[in-house]
Amino acid sequence: MINARVSVPTPINESILTYAPDSPEKQALKNQLDQFASSQIEIPMIIGGRNVMTGNLGQCILPHDHRKAVATYHKGDAGSVRQAIQAAAEARADWANMPWEARSAIFLKAAELLAGRYRPILNAATMLNQSKTVFQAEIDAACELIDFWRFNPSYLPQIFGSQPISAPGIWNAVEYRPLEGFIFAATPFNFTSIAGNLPTSPALMGNTVVWKPASTSVYSAYWIMQLLREAGLPDGVINMVPGSGGQIGDPAINHPDLGGVHFTGSTEVFQGMWRAVGSNIALYKSYPRIVGETGGKDFVFAHASADPDELTANLIRGAYEYQGQKCSAASRAYIPESLWKTLKDQLCSQVEAISYGDISDFRNFMGAVIDRASYDSLKQYIEAARTDVDAEIICGGTCDDSTGFFVSPTIIQAKDPHYVTMETELFGPVLTIYVYRDDDYAQTLELCDTTSTYALTGSIFANDRQAINLAHTRLRNAAGNFYINDKPTGAVVGQQPFGGSRASGTNDKAGSYLNLIRWVSTRTTKETFVPARDYRYPHMQER
Repeated sequence: MINARVSVPTPINESILTYAPDSPEKQALKNQLDQFASSQIEIPMIIGGRNVMTGNLGQCILPHDHRKAVATYHKGDAGSVRQAIQAAAEARADWANMPWEARSAIFLKAAELLAGRYRPILNAATMLNQSKTVFQAEIDAACELIDFWRFNPSYLPQIFGSQPISAPGIWNAVEYRPLEGFIFAATPFNFTSIAGNLPTSPALMGNTVVWKPASTSVYSAYWIMQLLREAGLPDGVINMVPGSGGQIGDPAINHPDLGGVHFTGSTEVFQGMWRAVGSNIALYKSYPRIVGETGGKDFVFAHASADPDELTANLIRGAYEYQGQKCSAASRAYIPESLWKTLKDQLCSQVEAISYGDISDFRNFMGAVIDRASYDSLKQYIEAARTDVDAEIICGGTCDDSTGFFVSPTIIQAKDPHYVTMETELFGPVLTIYVYRDDDYAQTLELCDTTSTYALTGSIFANDRQAINLAHTRLRNAAGNFYINDKPTGAVVGQQPFGGSRASGTNDKAGSYLNLIRWVSTRTTKETFVPARDYRYPHMQER
């Protein structure tokens, strides 16, 4: 492999399985769900390849049935973080010196394991502990993570092949080195694929990682670690340390060997991390790379020429798939008066018919929101809208936590375009709609652009091309991923590199080479074949 110019297998996006009645994948998944739901495991920290126990336990509960748990897990502390950093340091040299082809082979194998035997395992873990329906788990925990592990290695020849020119007698080269120190990866609950990608993309580039998964998704994180072990990942390359943000994040951020942060989560937490890095800047051996994807207040903007059936279907899918717990979920919509007259009843009737409940019932479109804190926050916003003169709940609005953390799909019509639910990220199944005058299309585009501090995703629905072009121009900075006649969710690795700017993150585009190059530091080498033998230059001579 070292003495060959290796071609990485051409990546192809993983096909989504249907889980149709009597299909083998449906039976395998149901069996795995039954097995996980009927047992409880103990999840250790994984540091330097060892299972580490602290005795400080948390639970992996089922959000749709919060009386049940599928696991207990050991929480780390500052001492655990120091152990993980030391393990990462001990593994770094051998891992960095391993040929990139060999590192790639590990993640390509991981993709194949996930496409096969691990598919029902990771899907079931995601469904139970994160309350995802079968389809949402399949496109996330299986397909997208497989895609990350197949596509990321394919970008390496492109990156490494970017080389400078060489003058006669000189050979110039650029070396792509892993960063000095360790990478701290902090991952969210809502996408198992993101949880798998954030530690593995820097690792692919030769870095070693301390990984803090979200406390509400430790169960799927544990199975990712088991899969990576089986794929051949050396001990200490990725060290999993669950625990609270402060207990794990603070000692990691405050360590002089911090080489970078790979983060997906709330804007507030990310800004706190950035401030801490800034405060510590003289402490570090090198300036840490900071890569983050944070919040969103994602929009759907409709023009009077939009098709109402297409708009209805995509508002529902965009707002309510996975209970709206996607950073890309449709959270606010701008609808012209002429379209609203026909859209309102159609939209509300379909929203009211959405089924939600236990994800083990494959007929449900939604599950529960992730935890008590999320449920209480959403309920508070809904109850406030119920009595506010500037808003009206036109469908949904039901909250029930007797069995699980269930919030019905809800639509709020805002009379004020700056009503709180038009501006605040709720992270739940709540869509707020503002109805504008048809003649105010251009002005309302400006309103959409300036209303939110976020700039993650957004979409325009129109059949009038001039209207589309105007939206495309006026909303240039309002979304890092912009969709024309489609919902603002569902970015596919290799097809729609994902990320936003403003308060939504650093826009380093997961699913492309742009993210990977953040995890290397370049060194330029110049070799001169025939060095000068006289220090003097021609201009120094006189006739």
